[in-house]
Amino acid sequence: MAAAAAAPGGRNDETFMSLAFAQSPDALALCDTDLRLVRTNAEMARVLGRSEDRTRGLSASEIVRPGEGDMAIAAMRQARESGVAQRFEASLRTPDGSPRRFWSVSAIPLTDRDRRVRGVFLTARDSTEQHRARQRLLLINEASTGIGSTLDITRTTQELVDVLVPSLGDFTCVDSLVALEGGAEPGPGTLSGAITMRRRAQRSIIDEEPMVDVGTMATYPEFTPAAESLAAGRGAIYEVTDAAFDRWAAYDPPRAERARAYGTHSVMAVPMRARGVTLGVVVVTRHRRPEPFGPDDLLLAEEIIGRAAVCVDNARRYTRERGTAIALQRSLLPRRLPCQSAVEVASRYLPAGELTGVGGDWFDVIPLSGARVALVVGDVVGHGIHASAGMGRLRTAVRTLADIDLPPDELLTHLDDLVSRAPGAAEDAGAGEGADDDGGTGATCLYAVYDPVSRRCCLARAGHPPPAVVAPDGTVDFIDLPVGPPLGLGELPYESAEVELAEGSLLALYTNGLLGARSRDLDKGLDALRDALTRPAEPLDDLCDTVLEDLVPDRPADDIALLIARPRALDADRVASWDLPPDPAVVATVRREVAARLAAWGLDEAVCTTELVVSELVTNAIRHARTPLRLKVIHDRGLICEVTDGSITAPHLRRARTFDEGGRGLLLVAQLAQRWGTRYSRDGKTIWAEQFLPTG
Repeated sequence: MAAAAAAPGGRNDETFMSLAFAQSPDALALCDTDLRLVRTNAEMARVLGRSEDRTRGLSASEIVRPGEGDMAIAAMRQARESGVAQRFEASLRTPDGSPRRFWSVSAIPLTDRDRRVRGVFLTARDSTEQHRARQRLLLINEASTGIGSTLDITRTTQELVDVLVPSLGDFTCVDSLVALEGGAEPGPGTLSGAITMRRRAQRSIIDEEPMVDVGTMATYPEFTPAAESLAAGRGAIYEVTDAAFDRWAAYDPPRAERARAYGTHSVMAVPMRARGVTLGVVVVTRHRRPEPFGPDDLLLAEEIIGRAAVCVDNARRYTRERGTAIALQRSLLPRRLPCQSAVEVASRYLPAGELTGVGGDWFDVIPLSGARVALVVGDVVGHGIHASAGMGRLRTAVRTLADIDLPPDELLTHLDDLVSRAPGAAEDAGAGEGADDDGGTGATCLYAVYDPVSRRCCLARAGHPPPAVVAPDGTVDFIDLPVGPPLGLGELPYESAEVELAEGSLLALYTNGLLGARSRDLDKGLDALRDALTRPAEPLDDLCDTVLEDLVPDRPADDIALLIARPRALDADRVASWDLPPDPAVVATVRREVAARLAAWGLDEAVCTTELVVSELVTNAIRHARTPLRLKVIHDRGLICEVTDGSITAPHLRRARTFDEGGRGLLLVAQLAQRWGTRYSRDGKTIWAEQFLPTG
């Protein structure tokens, strides 16, 4: 047999290998085929807490706690039987009571020249730090994907505590500063003294009643970890001592007693800060896990809480901006529909998606002169705050134009001019396809005027879907209105159409979001709307709900406005009219007949004032206007006097001089009536005056 080769230092290979085995930094052990220890090195003896002599002959199950050596024994058997090395990760707590460690273990079969297994070589390397580093990375990754899934503060803070417990602590709570509620920004200076905060979220590994309910406010004295960390502006670790329990017991005995009963021994408090703003504090405690928090735990908590703070700040800013947008939206839409006798109405408004909360669609009900009413539905292209602001401008413009009693086609023409000349309209027109989404002024509108005296409705539309009429027998038809271009194009004139609405019919006005223009074609949308409107529903609110349930998905892709009106008619005995000859002598006759009619209506207290108003209006028409002349008195919520003539000369108030015999008529009418005005038609004009009745 050849002599062993000389190793460095003059030793042979066997001696050299023995030294390497004994002094290896890894824990090494040799086992026989019965998987009993034959030899261990110094590191394995240290790990096991026994000398090499005391470990010789022991099996793996005898050197670790019961149940924890099963994996090692199974791997060693597999290596012995298969002749293939087995590698695995093990978490073991040795019998000496030291903290649990993580090991990378290899069970390697030892074979002779005939490839017979003569034993098993066991190596174990302490991988606790690497394992903890991997766990930290996994926890950070979990925080990155699990925190901030919504823009809701409560949900975000709950996601934070779900990540921290039980991975980092046994109990975690998130408290936010009360000063930041309602969208307020933090004041100058640092936080000091007792701090009042609101509990946003909490989680514990113990299923017991919480000491502080979520949503309630609690005050933390300056000696508590939460207040100290906020005052210092950085996270810190605190050891819970008897002295700390005593201080807390003097301030809040129940909470101190429960913390002592749980066995809380280590506390970590980290301020929640984002973009230079302190939002609150996160407190993590340990009572079941024996090891206290360390510097690595604090760094990990600060990393996770810092990421969560950005999400919470985003949610806070979004909540503030959304609240502002919703307040703007509510201020632009009618809070309540005005009292009037011409129609019974019900409405619904749904913005596109639940995140924005605002949109560019609108509806309106505008009382007009002569007991008439205007019904408006419009749609500004786009969503969000820009569309809502554009909607507000258009709604104000429509109300202003309606106040001067323009016919529907003329009103849309003026509205089109206003949109075309609006600031930024030229830039938006040339900005390309995405301009509308950024607040462009493209819009559609439907304007209808209903007269309860004649039951006639005059309508015009600018790029808007046609209104639907539900007949008394339940059949649904869409009014064939001339199609005008959307507002702001200024290409073609607008035309109106007039229809008579039968008693018991309904009029439905809506925006194209109701038809689902992005998911179905227009004809299918109109058919679906027709089917929904045919369902019997006496209350209009129920009919609105039925239409939305049938046509609208959970999250509509476009804003939706729906206005359903049930037209009413004034009884014939509440309207009186006279054709007048152009003779001043007729004034006295008209006064007597008007007084008699008011007496028949039981309005004796209004006779004196009405006689004066009628005298002035009829006299002015006879003197300054052309035939035909007609007087109409309408008993509605108020008392309305109208004089129609064939002239288009605009009346105006005059300042009469002392010795002038005339010029005081309209001034007197303006003083006696609550409202007065002029509206024009193709055949002339109508001057009207309305009085509030003595009965209110």
